[in-house]
Amino acid sequence: MARRKLTGLRVLVTGASQGIGRALVVEAARRGAKVLAVARSAELLSQLVGEVRAANGIIETVPADITKPEDRQAMVDAAVRHFGGLDVLINNAGIGATGHFMESDPAVLRSIFETNVFGLTETTRVFLPLLKLGVTPAIVNISSVVGKRALPARSLYSASKFAVAGFSESLRAELAKDGIDVVVVSPGLTQTNFSQNMLEQKAKMQLDHLRGMTSEQVAIATLRALEKGSPDVTLTLKGIMLVIANRLFPWFVDWKAKKTVRQLFAEEMAERKKAQVEVK
Repeated sequence: MARRKLTGLRVLVTGASQGIGRALVVEAARRGAKVLAVARSAELLSQLVGEVRAANGIIETVPADITKPEDRQAMVDAAVRHFGGLDVLINNAGIGATGHFMESDPAVLRSIFETNVFGLTETTRVFLPLLKLGVTPAIVNISSVVGKRALPARSLYSASKFAVAGFSESLRAELAKDGIDVVVVSPGLTQTNFSQNMLEQKAKMQLDHLRGMTSEQVAIATLRALEKGSPDVTLTLKGIMLVIANRLFPWFVDWKAKKTVRQLFAEEMAERKKAQVEVK
């Protein structure tokens, strides 16, 4: 994994209009990168352009949906038109949902995979020819702590992020011959609008995102990992502790997760047990 400075590098960020993506654009431009910001909202991208250029940053935008082949090609065309190529691809765009699998709509899982997995992998595919010609090229995939250890009521989102992790590990080896680094960053709780934008929110076990890292802190940690050439970074102390505990004592993490679910559904379990007795 190569060390690199962002000054002068051509960087594309997906999901750039809000949260971590927006913070990545602002911070990368502040460090001297030429940034191509991609998101579905042209209005929010326009606001981002004003902020970055007011700080003398270099930015261009592409209103695009990474799940659409024609939009992915538009991103490639824009990178060539504005910057003559690409050095760093940051796959940040993502959606989520909470709730128990049995109660979820199958269409929700397909929508999550369409963005988090297929959108990410196919965006990577179309940019590989440009990245092979780039300067200290790299792909950064924004994953999640639940892509390392799944939590109850996050099965759909976790499954998509586990897929990202597996794809990234394989790709890292495959692209070594081309000099392209693959960096995976797994944030924990982050103070963004991500929870408000979820496709479904049915979890009884709520997580307090306001106690997590800020988007700016995640962006700084991500770009630091890119600059240092760190292949895999897990963020937040709780996130790191969860991953370590799961590696050393997976049985304990399983027991704790099951206990939490049983406590949340204690009343439902009691009613079901009562019904079973009455049937007998």
